[in-house]
Amino acid sequence: MYFITVSEMIGTNGEKIARKVAEELNYTFSGEDELFEAASEMGFLSDIKKLDEKAPALFERFFSEKPKIYLDRLQSIIYEVAKKGNTIFFGRGGQFPLQSFDCAFHILVTGSMEKRIQRVMEEKQVGREVAEKIINRSDHDKKAFIRFAYDEDWLNPRLYDLLLNTDKLSIDSSVKMIVDAAKSEEIQSCGFDSIQLLGKLSLNRRIESALLEAGVGSLHLFAVEAPDSVRLYGVVNSSGEKKEIENLVKKVKGVKNVKNELVVFTGSMSGL
Repeated sequence: MYFITVSEMIGTNGEKIARKVAEELNYTFSGEDELFEAASEMGFLSDIKKLDEKAPALFERFFSEKPKIYLDRLQSIIYEVAKKGNTIFFGRGGQFPLQSFDCAFHILVTGSMEKRIQRVMEEKQVGREVAEKIINRSDHDKKAFIRFAYDEDWLNPRLYDLLLNTDKLSIDSSVKMIVDAAKSEEIQSCGFDSIQLLGKLSLNRRIESALLEAGVGSLHLFAVEAPDSVRLYGVVNSSGEKKEIENLVKKVKGVKNVKNELVVFTGSMSGL
């Protein structure tokens, strides 16, 4: 199994290229609509919709855990979809959570501002000034989202295996380059261990978001030991809190086994 991530600068034909690559390779295409569908199946569609490809407002980011919750859930969806294999991820920063997998192939589609303006004018039937504003807003939002989510520059070339400048490359020639590269021996197939890891990462993000939402996420009280098994550890203030956390984790979709090793603190901290 393999997966490919395609990021684009708006006005470079990136989505058209990604969709055609999916057709050529007979891969599943996972863009915004498809990830929303997966989010709905996992029970948190409304949350994912709130985290678009732009950073959350400054106030919300510093005075609320919600942006972190939304991001955890978005990453959980990406891992869950990737676990099925043979997928093209378009946008949504998919190149970051999948960066460490040898079977992931990361592509950035770029182009000059002038060519991008021309394409946006043609595709959206707008004037030059509006097209330029659309491009600047898109670039700003993507930059802000990736900086917030991963503390990275989304245009950093080291994050990608292939950079395509479509000023001269046609859609067909770009697709051929990606397909040929994706079929190369250098892009290694993910084995069972990688599938297991994707399952564990997906569950990890779901549990983390549930704990954050309940106000206990900062305690780091869990470890995912298998794609459906969780060990709870650390110190809590009461047996009631211990049981509450266990019940919370048990409700997370995909959790089948919970080993509760939380310790109830009974001493005094007055001398500390």
